[in-house]
Amino acid sequence: MYRNSYVEININNLQHNVEEIIKKYPDYQYYFGVVKGNAYGHSDKVAKYLVESGINYLAISSLEEGISLRKDGVTTPILCLEPISIQYLKECLEYDITITLPDYEYYQKLMEKEIENPLKVHIKIDSGMCRLGFSDKRQVKEVVDGLNQKANIILEGIFTHFATDGIYDISWDNQFAKFQEITSEIDLSNIPIVHLGKSQTLLNHDKISFANGIRLGIILYGYNPTPRPLPNNLMGRLRKWKRELYHKKHHISPTITDIDINLKTAFSLYSEVIQVKQIPKGSFVGYGRIYEAQENMYVAVIPIGYADGFSRKNKGRQIIINQKRYSLIGDINMGMLIAKVDETVHTGDKVTLIGDELPMREVARYIGTTVYEGSCMLNNWLPRVLIKDGKTVEVDER
Repeated sequence: MYRNSYVEININNLQHNVEEIIKKYPDYQYYFGVVKGNAYGHSDKVAKYLVESGINYLAISSLEEGISLRKDGVTTPILCLEPISIQYLKECLEYDITITLPDYEYYQKLMEKEIENPLKVHIKIDSGMCRLGFSDKRQVKEVVDGLNQKANIILEGIFTHFATDGIYDISWDNQFAKFQEITSEIDLSNIPIVHLGKSQTLLNHDKISFANGIRLGIILYGYNPTPRPLPNNLMGRLRKWKRELYHKKHHISPTITDIDINLKTAFSLYSEVIQVKQIPKGSFVGYGRIYEAQENMYVAVIPIGYADGFSRKNKGRQIIINQKRYSLIGDINMGMLIAKVDETVHTGDKVTLIGDELPMREVARYIGTTVYEGSCMLNNWLPRVLIKDGKTVEVDER
């Protein structure tokens, strides 16, 4: 790590979240930790710490991610949620990666292959998101029967993915009903793992009786995705009344929004001041001469920029130096920022760009995105420093 711009990951907080989730929702047999996208930008090296706390299945989105986990010593089962090309079945077997069966064409290609060692398979059902998955119940019946007769194929699971949280719309109920219809010609109790839900399903709905698995994504990283309560003013009460009418009209199943669960975020972004200078009134700061000093002032230069995934949309937002907020000025450079500061700021001072006092939700809202993208958009030029019990336990530099 040759510059002091880095992402810090609090392992204690991640492990706390897992323990809190399992304590509050103990009725599942399989808790899938979704660590796709480099664990939502946190570093896939957090996977083994999640497993220590109770995660007993991991979920990824590419074979590369699975191989990375195996090379890091992870032995927990791993499901790739997106289809892996048939040509890489050898690697799936070598690294013990469970594959997703996304459609009938993939099934036909799989059945043509001689599988030399046991390969675990989960069937994806398209219940209404219109992405991956089967939507024909006759095909599902044929596929289940065929896989059960195929040598070295282990039909381990079946799943779907909900497009919405189902709090303010009928889509979740429609998808749930469609999943039941598409799987109506098979016996789900004969499939070892049935997992329909994600973080929102866990929080906002009663447990689906026949589901023994739950996929935990954003909730692991300390975020409750439940929509915020409506304000108790005239407009808020009117919106609430309209939603209640909609619920009654469409017979939407009851949902849970008042959730008492103590989650802790784990993601912080830090840098440092590499130069402080005083500039006179009338000076222009940075590219394009877009910021003019209205007074004699101090500016600080910070070594991080859009080449690191720090979006130019951050321009104008606040950062923290020495427990005090300052604003970014000028344009965001490929590798540098400029902040308007005061005489108390010095070269070498630590800069908080995201952290406890400047949370990801606030930053994401400012730049017009979500907490999902907010952490994922910071690329791997920025080392991930994993902290546990106040000490660095690992540094992920790629």
